[in-house]
Amino acid sequence: MANDYDLVILGGGIGGYTAAIRAAQEGLTTAIVEKDKLGGTCLHKGCIPSKSLLRSAEVFSEVKDSSKYGISVKDPSIDFGAVQDRKEAIVNDLYTGVQHLMNKRKIDVYQGLGRILGPSIFSPSAGTISVENNDGSENELLVPKNVIIATGSRPRILQGLEPDGKTVLTSDEALNMEELPSSMIIIGGGVIGVEWASLLSDFGVDVTVVESASQLLPHEEAEIARELTKRLKERGVQVLTDAKVMPEKTGRSDSLSLAINQKGEEKTIQAEKVLLSVGREAIVDDIGLDNTNITLTNGAIAVNDVYQTQESHIYAVGDVIGGMQLAHVAAKEGIIAVEHMCGLDPAPLSYTSVPKCTYSRPEVASIGLTEAEAKEQGYTIKTGSFSFRANGKALVHGDGSGFVKFIANEENDDLLGIHMIGPQVTELISEAALAKLVDASNFEMSEIIHPHPALSEVLGEGALAVEGKAIHS
Repeated sequence: MANDYDLVILGGGIGGYTAAIRAAQEGLTTAIVEKDKLGGTCLHKGCIPSKSLLRSAEVFSEVKDSSKYGISVKDPSIDFGAVQDRKEAIVNDLYTGVQHLMNKRKIDVYQGLGRILGPSIFSPSAGTISVENNDGSENELLVPKNVIIATGSRPRILQGLEPDGKTVLTSDEALNMEELPSSMIIIGGGVIGVEWASLLSDFGVDVTVVESASQLLPHEEAEIARELTKRLKERGVQVLTDAKVMPEKTGRSDSLSLAINQKGEEKTIQAEKVLLSVGREAIVDDIGLDNTNITLTNGAIAVNDVYQTQESHIYAVGDVIGGMQLAHVAAKEGIIAVEHMCGLDPAPLSYTSVPKCTYSRPEVASIGLTEAEAKEQGYTIKTGSFSFRANGKALVHGDGSGFVKFIANEENDDLLGIHMIGPQVTELISEAALAKLVDASNFEMSEIIHPHPALSEVLGEGALAVEGKAIHS
């Protein structure tokens, strides 16, 4: 027996369940097929659990440094089991909330592995979904008018240095560590690697970051990366850039001796554990793509600007299409896909208007083009920077380091990029995102009246700095 739906979604991560809710709002009968738990990587293996660990690490750091606030605390210690329990409680609370949303919107959830079937007696075109149920019961067939593939991604593996869950870990295994290691080498200095470096160093772990590019956070503004590197080094983190890992010369036993080549010089570094943070790859295997005309580009599903694949009734969103592998991007892509299939003519997503955040200590946030990117695209630019050292709220908060940098088009004052490093910048970036949405100029941002004292004052001052008119610098 087959069940008919307007929409079936493969994958119940944030891209999938957001699309399902939007579809239900438009009156579409909707089902999600999820082989694990609703919420996907973000909720269970990524954004939420890692940020919980980061917060615990930050609090421990603040407690150790409490004397500068006039508070005396003797010999603070870490109960890592309690840290993990707190993380699990947050995840479970949010997981319950997602399940409630599915019930509220009358969205059917099938627990199992979904595969796309080719043309059959159920449908003249590819798209019928066969669900291999987790409970071992007979496969179910779902016959939708439309399909969204939102199967997400998994950690990329470094050939020759495959994870064993003991000495070599991915972020999946690291999130479930029962105790902290004495030392950790992190291979990859992107967002995930930097966040782990930050939290582990705050917990007292000896951390080394190995990055093949010339800077940490390779896609961020160079000045931001330099400031971040400086701050991490001040906390004892060893940062090795322009460094290539040589798995074939690496030894593994109870600890690991990692061979690297840094600017032509071979060296060996040692640690109790290694964390692989070398990116993520789309999950496209064993979901029936060979039964369709869908094509892949660099291992990810190829789509148009409204997320249709080569099969116009089959869409794909989120990490599975490559691009910006961010939870908020996946959610927006899912909404656009649903609105397109409903004939609502949604505007395509402008990826240069997407805020990017790194929740390390210090935090990093940005939107738009870096200075190098703007110049490469032919813009004549002007820039302005403002330091948190001149911000009263930052000093009260206890951290006056970091800055905001504005990049504007000299011809018309349009904002091309805003880049920040410092306290709570992952919250401040939303004001910059609104400015990008309404195509504001640096002058218009400088006209916003910010409360005093507030961290957000750095945005007004940074906008003024583009014209050399910052008040407090």
